[in-house]
Amino acid sequence: MEQITILHTNDLHSHFENWPRIRRYLAATRATAEQAGGTVYTFDLGDHVDRAHPVSEATVGQQNVKLMNQVGYDAVTIGNNEGLGFMRAQLDHLYDHANFSVVLGNLRTLQGSLPHWAVDRRLLTTAAGTRVLVLGLTAPYQLTYPLAGWTPLAVMPTLSHLLAQYRQQADCCVLLSHLGINVDRQIAKRFPQVDVILGSHTHHLLPHGERVNHSLLAAAGKWGQYVGRVSLTLDSQHHIVAAAASVVETKTLPVEPADAAEIQGLNDLGESILSEQRVAQVPVAMEANATGHPQLVQEGLHAIAEYAGTQAAVLNAGLFLRDLPAGVVTQQHLHQMLPHSMHVMTVTLDGYNLWRLVQEFESVRLFLRHFPQRGMGFRGKVFGELNYLGIAYDAQTHAVTWRGEPVSPLKTYRVAMVDHYLFVPFFPTLKIVGQNQILYQDLLREVFAQYLGRHDPLP
Repeated sequence: MEQITILHTNDLHSHFENWPRIRRYLAATRATAEQAGGTVYTFDLGDHVDRAHPVSEATVGQQNVKLMNQVGYDAVTIGNNEGLGFMRAQLDHLYDHANFSVVLGNLRTLQGSLPHWAVDRRLLTTAAGTRVLVLGLTAPYQLTYPLAGWTPLAVMPTLSHLLAQYRQQADCCVLLSHLGINVDRQIAKRFPQVDVILGSHTHHLLPHGERVNHSLLAAAGKWGQYVGRVSLTLDSQHHIVAAAASVVETKTLPVEPADAAEIQGLNDLGESILSEQRVAQVPVAMEANATGHPQLVQEGLHAIAEYAGTQAAVLNAGLFLRDLPAGVVTQQHLHQMLPHSMHVMTVTLDGYNLWRLVQEFESVRLFLRHFPQRGMGFRGKVFGELNYLGIAYDAQTHAVTWRGEPVSPLKTYRVAMVDHYLFVPFFPTLKIVGQNQILYQDLLREVFAQYLGRHDPLP
């Protein structure tokens, strides 16, 4: 009988506090299994990079790749934080110095070619001659990937094509999935040719795996809190006769004295680089207040309106996480204040639908003031108070005015806000009738930096 051990990580999101223990566990487990005569493969399933961490921001993800090189992954795939957190020109260089293969079958350039840094499959062969086909798929965000410079391909037809092309060359198939648990289950029901699905994206945890038809699903949560392990037993004909999944909780792994310094060193490195990048010099300090209408948010409203070329804007105060001190402003200040992975968006509506959108804003205002928003680009604590520029609402009459004039149903209006509003369930008018244009070239903090640089330039 042959033993193959698969180790897998996913959705680290630059939570490096767990990294030293993860690295040691992967190395020790590999050594033990190989000494026993088995084969070990190690994979990452994407979202290793999160620009909310200063070193990931400052090095454009290069420090993440350096850390991954310490492990010696046999293959990785990308998550939306790699694919959408960077523009194409940045992602094209993320893996320049990687010592591992990036397996990704469902992303193409706008011209239709596979990215130069990716392969659509990897075929690994064990010492016993078992051929393992490794495929990788990422969540194909149809709205945003083209804005970042990519064409995403639908999952099911892409997987069907890859299996038809490569499955006969292998004895078993492992899918690196950054698709989420529901899609993984659909794949298992539809494609019995896939023996193991290593799952991620929805941050689900399957402590003992999950069997769906022929396929074994495995998943290890998020943030490096767990490491996944799959054990395969194969007969002399290279057929899988037993498969089991498990996880190890990283907090149960031993800590070494140097760990804290290493973890702090990554944070310090990022902050040091960002602190050297000066942006502007503001005359007065501006306070952040998630539940109010502070001057900082008013500046943000003007910044996105100016960037988008609109006369009105909407922002939630919970976006601003730190005060902005008087004096020289650096990229470190802006990264601490606006760590989110989101962009400015313009929304064009007729007067009636603008009125309806403002009614939606007002109907959830009190609820959102303290709502603990999570995900979809947001890296703060609470959604916070909604703030307007150029729009006013009368709570008694429910009337909406545009720069002091009543909104007319016969006119068309264009408002700036963040693309996050399109992905949360509170403002359905945006999806139903909004003509939405995401200005994807710059992150929100970059827009704010440009604004400060114009209005409060360095001496």
